[in-house]
Amino acid sequence: MFDEAVQALREWQHDDLPFQLHPGDLGWFWRFGDEAAVAAVRTWSSAGRVVAVGLLDGDDLLRFTIAPDARQDEELARRLADDICDPGRGVLPAGTVYVESPVGTRFQELMFERGWQSDVPWTPLRRDLSAPVPDPGVRIDVIEPDQAHLHAEVIRASFEKSTFTVERWHAMAAGSAYADARSLVAFDQDDAVAAVTVWSAGPGRPGLIEPMGVHHDHRGKGFGTAITVAAAAALQDLGSSSALVCTPSSNVGAVATYRAAGFDQLPEVHDQRRD
Repeated sequence: MFDEAVQALREWQHDDLPFQLHPGDLGWFWRFGDEAAVAAVRTWSSAGRVVAVGLLDGDDLLRFTIAPDARQDEELARRLADDICDPGRGVLPAGTVYVESPVGTRFQELMFERGWQSDVPWTPLRRDLSAPVPDPGVRIDVIEPDQAHLHAEVIRASFEKSTFTVERWHAMAAGSAYADARSLVAFDQDDAVAAVTVWSAGPGRPGLIEPMGVHHDHRGKGFGTAITVAAAAALQDLGSSSALVCTPSSNVGAVATYRAAGFDQLPEVHDQRRD
């Protein structure tokens, strides 16, 4: 089921669609191991075809998207809303929970009609990759398995609550989605200062940056911009049409970094919340 979900998500990625769940999101979640990743994925099918995919990203958040040609399907929207709103159906528990889904679907309209509310804003950003990407100006290494500790150490030093370890890097890299991914590290002389993983959805489709971090001891020196430019170049080499990323709007520093790396800021999006 996991690989089937990844394949469906690959096919649904298009530059003219709103920001949505990406196969890279499932690939990044694989760091928790195969059993956890498979248990976190939900799929809905119609006539033998996957038409919706969800990822339980924690206990209270469902990250979710729908096949582009089924986003206004009334019957499917009601089926999805029923499954997600009813704790007895095993998708989300009772209490305060959240759903991330693309804007402009009948499903999202139904959730508002059922009393769900908009949550805090997020900012998606996109960089077109049809033109050459400039040199980032710093040393960039593509991380191989024997260098996994460098990537893991930078990510842990970039996020206060990160639990990313060498073992989790290897678990992530063993997942099927990582076949179209790359992990990069930026260096200041011999110091690893920034890290990123990029995920391709296949040639001619948008690729994803998840995650990107700058070591807390090396911030304010342009390394975030440099590693993000390198990430765009890596996705271009993988054949991606564009590079996507999404960050909380409250993280103004991250938004500024992505803009400095040539990303265009897109309209804010909101999760939906049931109190």
